[in-house]
Amino acid sequence: MAHAAHAHSPRAHWEPGSDALRDAARDALSEQDVQWTELRAGVFDALAQDGRPVSAYDVAERVSTATGRRIAANSVYRILDLFVAHNLAKRIESRNAYVVNVHPACAHDCIFLVCEKCGSIDHLDDDSLADRMRDRAESTGFQPHRPVLELIGLCPTCHG
Repeated sequence: MAHAAHAHSPRAHWEPGSDALRDAARDALSEQDVQWTELRAGVFDALAQDGRPVSAYDVAERVSTATGRRIAANSVYRILDLFVAHNLAKRIESRNAYVVNVHPACAHDCIFLVCEKCGSIDHLDDDSLADRMRDRAESTGFQPHRPVLELIGLCPTCHG
């Protein structure tokens, strides 16, 4: 499954925590016939709060605080997995964390840049690398599902 290299238009990218991003996420689920529930909205808001990667436990704590009732982490995990499956969030495997996808209209594989000093995470959009990995795996008879592309190092702030 080849992905074309692309640039994001300003309308395809929203700020974390913005109403526009929340509306885009709700609309994306609705277009895929998936219900946008009050709990899913709360989880999305908690995930998108500051645009930084957070664990399911952190999201559960944020939602519990916001709603005044305890939300179980396993419920949050199910919702986060749903968000990943529907391109509303990305999973940072090396940190067991999730980050909101600020361009949910674009389906592609991200290369995450993880700073080992400050913990910041950025991403690059370069589908050609993921496509080459898939092609190489398929040439051996392996059936790839999803490439995990993460680089651990130092961000410009910590390096400089």
